[in-house]
Amino acid sequence: MNHPSYTRGRQDKPLLAMTIGAAFDATSSRFANREALVVRHQNLRYTWAQLADTVNAIARAFLALGLRQGDRVGIWAPNCAQWCITQFASAKVGAVLVNINPAYRTNELEYALKQSGCSWLICADAFKTSDYHGMLGELLPEMADCRPGELSSARLPELRGVVSLASQAPAGFLRWDQLEAIGAGVSTEELAEREALLQFDEPINIQYTSGTTGFPKGVTLSHYNILNNGFMVGESIGLTEHDRLVIPVPLYHCFGMVMGNLGCLTHGSTMIYPSPSFEPEATLQAVAEERATALYGVPTMFIAELDHPRRDEFDLSSLRTGIMAGATCPIEVMRRVIGEMHMAEVQIAYGMTETSPVSLQTGPEDELEIRVTTVGRTQPHLESKIIDGDGRIVPRGTIGELCTRGYSVMLGYWNNPQAAMEAVSPARWMLTGDLAVMDDAGNVRIVGRNKDMIIRGGENIYPREIEEFLYTHHAVADAQVIGIPDEKYGEELVAWVKFHPGHSVVEEELRAFCKARIAHFKVPRYFRFCDDFPMTVTGKVQKFRMREISIEELRAGKTG
Repeated sequence: MNHPSYTRGRQDKPLLAMTIGAAFDATSSRFANREALVVRHQNLRYTWAQLADTVNAIARAFLALGLRQGDRVGIWAPNCAQWCITQFASAKVGAVLVNINPAYRTNELEYALKQSGCSWLICADAFKTSDYHGMLGELLPEMADCRPGELSSARLPELRGVVSLASQAPAGFLRWDQLEAIGAGVSTEELAEREALLQFDEPINIQYTSGTTGFPKGVTLSHYNILNNGFMVGESIGLTEHDRLVIPVPLYHCFGMVMGNLGCLTHGSTMIYPSPSFEPEATLQAVAEERATALYGVPTMFIAELDHPRRDEFDLSSLRTGIMAGATCPIEVMRRVIGEMHMAEVQIAYGMTETSPVSLQTGPEDELEIRVTTVGRTQPHLESKIIDGDGRIVPRGTIGELCTRGYSVMLGYWNNPQAAMEAVSPARWMLTGDLAVMDDAGNVRIVGRNKDMIIRGGENIYPREIEEFLYTHHAVADAQVIGIPDEKYGEELVAWVKFHPGHSVVEEELRAFCKARIAHFKVPRYFRFCDDFPMTVTGKVQKFRMREISIEELRAGKTG
């Protein structure tokens, strides 16, 4: 008899029925003198007691700025101490934190702020090639002539003000270093009163994920969703107050802010940020000098660390565990991570933003083959099933669509109930869009995607969004974007482009058009200009054929 492809995770450890603020207060009290946060590029260190003082001061400032329960506050910055502080302070006042990708340009920023209805934005001054102050000046010219907190914008009517993390900021901005003074007039009792009103099932986080419609959707997550997912991930890798976790992954993703920050919060472990964004040498140095016991990353990060010319100079022997997620891990990379980086207990995790994120995970004792060929078993307090096209559970060993259900499934998409209805079944099963097969032991192997998603270096990219953006160029009549295999990033983007009659542009011009307006990881690596796309007899584009042609041409050295 074939068993059905359904499993339920363990139930032996109860879920945390509390808000993030309550969990923060409990941990900072219990482990007051232990190190909570180390931000190496800012030369900042906090014990849990010191972090609590700072978080509470910023939370009182948020109250002074008029943030009400349920108001949205955006954060647009690379990894830094203020990101972490904002995450916990916003949770303590019940403000919904809106994660904004540091690579966003004006179009994407405006969309996220408007769609979420942000009332305040916290931002860095600049990062890499992005001038945040400059982009905001372009988007909000009215801010130069208004007092901080009194913004009245035609394009973003709900936005009241912007807080800059810089020591100097243009007119109309508040500075981060002014916040504590602003909050001084709010008592600890007032903050406690606000915290007492909060419920753990309420929304506390919005993360934008691209959709097949071309418009990003705001995944709305509760305290209960993300606090418990961080807790269960930490339980799986055995985190305790003695562990020190290096977090080189971005905080604006669930990997950083949930599996990283909240995993540490729920166990009293130390959060260590090696650099504003991933730098392999800074990560290796942080592991060695901080005597880290755990390290996170996507496979491309681990490859960069393993292949770094100075790797042998750093003592990584303190490591024991960590998580690799975001893409399939090649077996040789896993062998090297275990053998050369001392991460004998490293685990693979699978999930999606809509599930807070992790729904399946390998275990510390799993054999190497399980850790490289599967994404493990169903997480505690969750369910997994694999279904056919009619929604029926398939037998073990049969390919179908992976679905997950339980505490981790999102509340919905912000102001987009129709999209949520399409993504989550009436029985609250999240339809992942991934094709998978379950073995007799309950291990799940991902075999493909029935959603046309590309994963480049851990970033989920939906071709439709880029295609619709390319249409905005005056010369482009049609565009199709596909992913092809890439040794470094897992997949790279190829854009097939048809021009309007009498129009054309060179590859460099089209790439520059993209770089100025969309995040760098969405910019196609290759462009192929053509008169027609491969089509079926019924007129449907054959993306699989486009992928084959692109791979053949690149092997032959033909591009453009």
